[in-house]
Amino acid sequence: MNAATPRDHRPAGSALRGSRARPNPREAPLRVGTRGSPLARLQTQIVLELLSTRCPGLGGEAAFEEHVIRTTGDAVQHRALAEIGGKGLFAKEIHEALLNRRIDFAVHSLKDLETGFAPGIGLVCTLTREDARDALILGAQCGAIDPADPYACLPAGALVGTASVRRQAQLLHARPDLRVGTIRGNVQTRLGKLAAGDYAATLLALAGLRRLGIEDRASVVLDPDAMVPAAGQGIIGITARTDDTAVLSVLVAIDDPEAKAAATAERAMLAELDGSCRTPIGAHARLLADGHLHLTGMVARADGSFLLKRSLHGAAEDAARIGADLGAGLRADSPRDIFG
Repeated sequence: MNAATPRDHRPAGSALRGSRARPNPREAPLRVGTRGSPLARLQTQIVLELLSTRCPGLGGEAAFEEHVIRTTGDAVQHRALAEIGGKGLFAKEIHEALLNRRIDFAVHSLKDLETGFAPGIGLVCTLTREDARDALILGAQCGAIDPADPYACLPAGALVGTASVRRQAQLLHARPDLRVGTIRGNVQTRLGKLAAGDYAATLLALAGLRRLGIEDRASVVLDPDAMVPAAGQGIIGITARTDDTAVLSVLVAIDDPEAKAAATAERAMLAELDGSCRTPIGAHARLLADGHLHLTGMVARADGSFLLKRSLHGAAEDAARIGADLGAGLRADSPRDIFG
């Protein structure tokens, strides 16, 4: 697989052709919606190759049409997500295409999806989780790495680029002397700004670096207890129309139960907190050796002046309850202004 140049599956492009329904995926190509970034295209390729392998009756790559959809979140790069409507803008146009039956399903980074969807659309499939941790990528002005203190290499007052208030809050909680600047765009754009010296360092999801084949760009991989990941980080999620039984019957072949349990717990916690892109929230669930699910949650102020972290565990089948209970506890013991 060439990570730098994802391969198209049938003609793809920004135009969405046709509006007729595809009632039987065996009779017509399945139309898949995706954002246009290299990582989004690559993740879509991962999904389609997995479907081709596990559902040989579909007819291989010829069974799919890839449709690249430009979203508002991709189009507006000069402002923070919280200022323009939140991370739901990464899926708005894609889900409109689903409701209008111009595509049959859509591929997303799960961490970019809000917890609620328009009626008729659901999160119907979660792929096996990649590494959920965050990575710190250092520029030339940083010092030597100390494994015992991952932020010690950052000079006093250094400017760190990130678009995530979750990362910002945890970083400033650990190092209040640092400055944080908003950096948006795809992975390559952010790394380019770091190489140009615009920032001393940046933070990215390790999963994206791995899928793009550039994991070696990670200077430090951060422990999830020190930098709690975003809910759904490292998971590819698929949305579709909830009444499209033919498509759902295909997607079930690539659904991963462990990823689904983790995603259910993390997103239930997020929903209970009713957090926005202005609210620093982290959630990380994992299955233990005994089959139980362990969930860590974090809420904070964006400036790092307050940070609360707690954990809860229980049976994996109770993932939604575990997430909701942990979210309720975090909300009860946090200042009200955090969720304003």
